[in-house]
Amino acid sequence: MTLKTGIIKGDIFLRHIPGEGCPDTPKRLNDLYSMLNDPDMQGLFIDVPPKKAQEKEILLFHTHEYFEKIAETRGKALIALTADTHASEDSFDAALYATGGFLNAISLVAANKLDNAFALIRPPGHHAEKSRAMGYCLFNHIAIGAIFAQKILKLSRILIIDWDLHHGNGTQHAFERDSNVLFFSVHQAGLFPGTGSFTETGSGPGEGYTINLPIPKGYGDSEYTSIFESLLVPVAEQFAPELILVSAGFDTHRDDPMGGMLMTAQGFAGMAASIKKIADKACSGKIVMSLEGGYNCDALSESTKAVLKEMADVTCCDVGAMAAKADKKKMAYVVRRCMDVHKKFF
Repeated sequence: MTLKTGIIKGDIFLRHIPGEGCPDTPKRLNDLYSMLNDPDMQGLFIDVPPKKAQEKEILLFHTHEYFEKIAETRGKALIALTADTHASEDSFDAALYATGGFLNAISLVAANKLDNAFALIRPPGHHAEKSRAMGYCLFNHIAIGAIFAQKILKLSRILIIDWDLHHGNGTQHAFERDSNVLFFSVHQAGLFPGTGSFTETGSGPGEGYTINLPIPKGYGDSEYTSIFESLLVPVAEQFAPELILVSAGFDTHRDDPMGGMLMTAQGFAGMAASIKKIADKACSGKIVMSLEGGYNCDALSESTKAVLKEMADVTCCDVGAMAAKADKKKMAYVVRRCMDVHKKFF
C-alpha cells in the first residue's frame, strides 16, 4: 500500500522572476510539475494547495523590519536585495505562499492527515537570515516551519536535515542555542556561504545539537548514504525527533553546474530511504521536505521523482548495499572529523 504523500505546488511559485543570470528559474518547477504527470507518477500523491502565510507566521523567525522590506517589493520591477538575491513584482507573494504551503504540509502531517509531504516551491529558503535575504532565499521556510511546529503544534523535538550542496546558514543560526532542534547538514566544503565547519556545533544550551559535515568534492551515492547510515541514524535515534524537516537540494547531482559532487537519482533515493527509516522508528514516519537547490532541470526532475517514490513506498532502496560500496578513505575522513568534535555530545 502506498503512503499518503502530499505535494505542495502552485502557479504562484512560477511567478517569482529573480532576474537574468539567476539559476533559480521558473523552469525548475515547470519541469518538476510536468514530471508529476508521467505515467509512473499517476495516482500516487495528494495535491496540497499552498496557503498564504500570515505576517505573524513569518515573524516567528524574521524581524518585522525585514518582513516590511520584502513586502515593499510587491508590484515593483526587479529589486536587488543583496548582490545575489533579487525580487520582482510577485516574489513577495510567492515567498508567502511557499512558507504557508510548507506550514500547511507540516500541520497535515502532524495531524496524521498525510504520512509525509514534499513542498515543490520557490524561492528557496535555507540561506535567509533573520533580517537578511541571501543565496536566492527570501523567507526561511524550514526555520519558520520548525518554530511553528514547536510553538503552534507544541512538538518538542525537531530534526532538520540539510543535504543541499551549500550550507544552510540561516537555519543553523536560528537554532544554535536550542537543544530541542537537531540540525544536521552535509555540504560541499569551501563553497558559498562559507559557514558550516565541523567545529560549529551550537552554543550554550544548544551545544552539540548542530552537526556540520563539510566534505570535499567527489562524494557520490554510496558515500552520502553511508554518511547518513553511520552518522545521522545513530544520533537521530538518540534524539528521537517528533518531526523531521528536510532542506532538499539537488545540486550535489553529478550533472549540476554548481558543485563537484557525484550524486545520481539513486543516491537521493538512498538518503530518503535512510531518513524514512529514522522517521518510521521515531515519529510514525512524519517527514516534510522543502525544495532548495538543484539547477540542472533534468537531474532535478529525475532525482525528485526518485525521492517521491521512496516517500510513497513505491520503491524501497537497499540502503545497506549502497552504503557498503562507499570509498573507505572518503568515509574515514568525514567520520573521524565528525567523531572528534561530537564524541563528547553523543
